[in-house]
Amino acid sequence: IGNTIGEISSIATQIASAVEQQSAATREIAQNVQRVAHGTQQGAGDITAVNRGATETGAASEQVLNSAQSLSSESTRLRAELDRFMENIRAA
Repeated sequence: IGNTIGEISSIATQIASAVEQQSAATREIAQNVQRVAHGTQQGAGDITAVNRGATETGAASEQVLNSAQSLSSESTRLRAELDRFMENIRAA
């Protein structure tokens, strides 16, 4: 009986040790999952910021294009007025 109790005690100690190792491994896995989740959130935030920046850059580029087109139209109009003015001076 004493030997059996000793064996049971030894087995119980081994089981307790195995359970502790599994618990430690599970905690480590959970910590790694949290780190990955945090990194994924940061990456998603970075992608959102890049997307926002690209949208703002696109809007600014469109404004520059509109301004350039307006300036070109004004330049053409002024050139035509200058040509008419010069013709009037020559005719006078």
